[in-house]
Amino acid sequence: MTLTDDDKKTIEKYALQNAVKYGQAPQIGAVMGRVMGECAHLRPMAKEVGPVIQEILAEVARKTPEEWQARLEAIAPELIEELNTKKEPDKGLKALDVEEGQQVVMRFAPNPNGPPTLGSTRGIVVNSEYVKKYGGKFIIRFDDTDPQTKRPMLEAYDWYVDDCKWLGADPDEIVIASDRIPMYYDYARKLIEMGKAYVCFCDGADFKKFKDAKEACPHRDVSPEENLMHWDKMLAGEYEEKSAVLRIKTDITHKDPALRDFGAFRIVKVPHPRPEVDDKYCVWPLLDFEGAIEDHELGMTHIIRGKDLMDSEKRQTYIYNYLGWKYPKTTHWGRVKMHEFGKFSTSALRKAIEDGEYSGWDDPRLPTLRAMRRRGILPEAIRKFFIEMGVGETDISISMDTLYAENRKLIDPVANRYFFVWDPVEIEITDAEPCTVNPSLHPTEDRGCREIDVADKVYICSEDAEKLQVGSKLRLKDLFNLEVISMEPLQAKHIGDSIESVKKEKMRIIHWAPMDGVPVRVLSPDGEFTGIGEKQVTTELDKIVQFERFGFCRIDSVDGDVVAYYTHK
Repeated sequence: MTLTDDDKKTIEKYALQNAVKYGQAPQIGAVMGRVMGECAHLRPMAKEVGPVIQEILAEVARKTPEEWQARLEAIAPELIEELNTKKEPDKGLKALDVEEGQQVVMRFAPNPNGPPTLGSTRGIVVNSEYVKKYGGKFIIRFDDTDPQTKRPMLEAYDWYVDDCKWLGADPDEIVIASDRIPMYYDYARKLIEMGKAYVCFCDGADFKKFKDAKEACPHRDVSPEENLMHWDKMLAGEYEEKSAVLRIKTDITHKDPALRDFGAFRIVKVPHPRPEVDDKYCVWPLLDFEGAIEDHELGMTHIIRGKDLMDSEKRQTYIYNYLGWKYPKTTHWGRVKMHEFGKFSTSALRKAIEDGEYSGWDDPRLPTLRAMRRRGILPEAIRKFFIEMGVGETDISISMDTLYAENRKLIDPVANRYFFVWDPVEIEITDAEPCTVNPSLHPTEDRGCREIDVADKVYICSEDAEKLQVGSKLRLKDLFNLEVISMEPLQAKHIGDSIESVKKEKMRIIHWAPMDGVPVRVLSPDGEFTGIGEKQVTTELDKIVQFERFGFCRIDSVDGDVVAYYTHK
């Protein structure tokens, strides 16, 4: 099979478009990718296509940019237009490949060894959003069949369900894998009977030697009857941990070692934390086996998984082929890294909490959904953030500022404003009568005013005080103007109320807090801030406010000191 003249013209036009776009002759990979992406009939002919692209690129390289432009205008003017059309970046979720009359069924399958993090939240949001879009079914499946290495937390089951509901991702069905062990045993038995699975007694290091050499281990060709006998002994607890593994037969000579006779079940004699399971089982399925069976049993139509799990799909396909099943349509996505948190794992966070490094799963320094909730990040902002991120195989590195921007749009119109002075310093005011001021609760919304009594002293931030000197003029926001007359002790005299004077003399405007204010502690990712806030903030329990010149905060407690969790600027 050879390339036609039309095929060669296609290659030429994409080579020229790349050259015009970047001002230099392209590399073969860039053109090959575009050609193979657009021309499905050429994909089986990669060996023939490569040399032709090389010839055409050599010809392109001999010509000038002006000649590239002229030739492209002659053979493919639409590609010139494509270059001149500024494309908006793709946002949102692309359409799924849904067959006519098909009900979309998708799942989110966490290991409940801790609560959802921002990493796992993406799976909750995107899968549930697709199901809403297509009127399908959303399932939460707890993959909790590792009672030892990634030991489940009993609280985490409820935490996941609660957080899903909070996100507007209510599951249509909840499945717990550890409740369904007999079903996995039944399928294992069937595969053993078919001669597609066997009990391996090799030491891990010895099996690796056989696998790397593309050789069958001594147990691979044992009869199904003998394997069933060993399987029953495994289930009866007659073998010790790590002494036997049930393996799925694949291609022992496969070019990818990860796909050669993978493990499906192992012996773990640690009781499961769920009391209804406890020590009921000592043989547990590995994730590739459990997930393969469940995705079929639950009628999964579409799966979104990390591109790092492509090997899992290939391993599971062996099971599907043996059992005559059709594998769900699969989309892969890249990793998401949040700049502020770097690389994190639920297991590592759990250990850090147990070691006292963090106060709990809702510590404001953590990337958990529970921490985000307590800080005042709204579910609508989180959903929009992940939906607009979309689904793509490219790894993404993104700042939390993007999420904060979405959240700010939602809370800015509704958050009341208050003064909070951290690290407070007293400033005495002379020549001013005691008064009551009524700053507005919101700068643009008609929400009323708060009431603040002022006598002869107020608090200001120490960082503001450090910038003052005798003779400095400043304005206390929503109050009056001052001139500093002493630094030790810090004193200032009242010099009027005129806003015009503030503008004319370019006075600094700072916030303040009254002497009868309430103690406030703000817990943030950067540490704890303590100071004084307005008394009226005690009416804002569980609400988000803006502490002026500080940031948005959610009022967490008003019993004794006011405790607030920092949201963002």
